[in-house]
This record gives sequence, structure tokens and C-alpha cells, in this order.
Amino acid sequence: MADARPLLTIALAALGGWLLYLLAPVLTPFLVGGLLAYLGNPAVNRLVRWHLPRAFAVTLVFVLFLLLVVGLLIYIVPLLQAQIVNFVANVPGYLDWLQHTAVPRIQELLGVNLALDMASLRQTLLDHWREVGNWASNLFLYVTRSGLSVIGWMVNLLLIPVVTFYLLLDWEQLLARTLALLPRRRQAWAAGLARETDAVLGSFLRGQLTVMLALATVYSVGLTLAGLNLALPIGVLAGLASFIPYVGFLSGLVSAALAAYLQFHDWLPLLWVAGVFLTGQLLESLWLTPRLVGDRIGLHPVAVIFAVMAGGRLFGFTGVLLALPAAAVLKVWLGHVHRFYVGHDDGHVGKRRRRVRPAP
Repeated sequence: MADARPLLTIALAALGGWLLYLLAPVLTPFLVGGLLAYLGNPAVNRLVRWHLPRAFAVTLVFVLFLLLVVGLLIYIVPLLQAQIVNFVANVPGYLDWLQHTAVPRIQELLGVNLALDMASLRQTLLDHWREVGNWASNLFLYVTRSGLSVIGWMVNLLLIPVVTFYLLLDWEQLLARTLALLPRRRQAWAAGLARETDAVLGSFLRGQLTVMLALATVYSVGLTLAGLNLALPIGVLAGLASFIPYVGFLSGLVSAALAAYLQFHDWLPLLWVAGVFLTGQLLESLWLTPRLVGDRIGLHPVAVIFAVMAGGRLFGFTGVLLALPAAAVLKVWLGHVHRFYVGHDDGHVGKRRRRVRPAP
């Protein structure tokens, strides 16, 4: 009788994937909490090795992490708000410069007549700004009136630190209990697979987060030194988008160049902007990524883009955040499946050849 366990395993995996898809709207706090717990577990283990109780170590790491996040938000959010408000206030001046200076220069340079009604364009933009403001006000009123929406949002927000804390507290026990669910003869193999997955995933997550923060700092500081009014928003967004190959670099370079030309009305600041982003790209390619992330993951850029798009399509913004870690883990597991398949096939071929080989 054929062994039905492989089919049962495939059926359970398919059922788990289907349930995961159905529960995607409520999984966000648990996935984010699990990710934060995974990132914080090495620090907790180090404190435990220093003979601190695990509960005290978890509390210490948790409090330090919350203080870091709150401190960054208190420092960065007002700066972001001030720079964006300043840019919006200067939009009418930028439109006037386009009408009286930029458009005549382009017409003279290209020898064409650009029939642009800048007055109508300005009025259209201002009307759209008013529409955006009215839409935001209506959305705020709707959210404040919808008690269930506010409660759901607050519950999800409060669940993240709660889930993170308890997962950190019981992380080692959860791993041991999960391993104990497997047959005893498979536990050594599963433990080795878990160690290899942890090495790749930990290297990727901690290294990639460090690279993103470093690039955001380099871009923001460089654009601030250039005197760009939107230095912080552009630098932060370009740094955070750098986990997709070349997307952060190209989007940041184009947006910073446009903002610099609108602000300074000159080509020379564009050289500084290009220098800032080229410096960041060289720093990432030659030092940050090889040193912090390494080449053990080896995800092709096309695979990275596909993983991000597929994660966003299936699970929304949470899927975008978790797409690359999931792809790194899947690559490790598929490598094991491939080695098992090739080795199993070679073994059968070898046995078949030994059976048909004639005796001397």
C-alpha cells in the first residue's frame, strides 16, 4: 500500500495557505509582532547568557525598543511636517516661475511654442489641493464617527507590542514545542533546516534594515547640506524603498532633482543631488550590502520585484513588507527540496544500474 503521508502533507500545506489567505486582514498585528520578536530575540538571548532572568531581559529590550521608536517619531515627524508644509506653501511661487521663466526658456531652446495656460493650471492645482483637503477632512470625520473603525485600528495597534512581548517571552519554548510535534527521526533534520533558515533570514533582515536606515541617513543629510527643502521626506522614502533594487535610488534621484530645480531654478544644484545619490549607491553596492547582508541569499532582482508585487497583491501593505523575508526563507526550503529530489533520483538510478550490470 502506498504511503499517504506525502499527500497528507501537501493537503495540509494547501489548507494552511488557504486559511492564511482568508485570515490576511486580521493577521497584520501577529505578523508584525512575530517579525519584531524575531529581530529582538538575539538581544534577549545575549542578556540571558549574562545570567539575567528572561522576563527581565525581555522587558529591558522591549522598553529600549519602544523608547527608540518614540524618540525617532518625536524627532522626525515634526521635521517631515514642517518641510512638506513649506513645500506646499511655495507651490504658487513655483508655478509663477514656471510660467514666466522656465516655459520661455524651453520655448527658446527647442524652438517650439508651448501653449500652456499657467493661470488655469495654477487654479486647477489649487482646486485639487482644496479637494484633497476636503477629502482628508471627510475621511477624518468618517473615521471619528465610525466607532468600530477606530476601535479596530486601535486594537491592531495595541496588539503589536502585546504580541511582540509574549512571543519574546516564550520564543524558545515555542520553538521546542514546535520541534516536538515532528516525528523523532525527523527532528534532527528539521532542527538543521531551522538553523539554516535562521542564518539566512537573520542575515537578511538585520542587514537589510541597517542598509535602509544608513541610506536614508546618507540621502537626508546630503540633501539637507544641499539646502533642499524636501530633504528629509525624499531621503527617508528613498532609503526605505532601497530594499527593491534600484527603486529607491531612481525614485529619490528623480524626485530630488525636480524639487531642487523648482527650488533653486538652476542646474548646478542638480550636480550635488546626483553626487549624493551616486555616493549612496556606491556605498550600498561596495560596502553596506556585501558587509551587512552578504551574498548568501542570492535573490535575483527580478525575483525580488516579483516577490514584492505578489506579496502586495495577496496581503496588501503587510505582504509588501514581508515579501522579501518570505522569499529568502522559500529559497532555502526549495534548495533542500531540490537536493532531496536529485539525491533521491540519483540513488534510484544507481540501484537500477547495479541490478542490470552483468556478473564478471
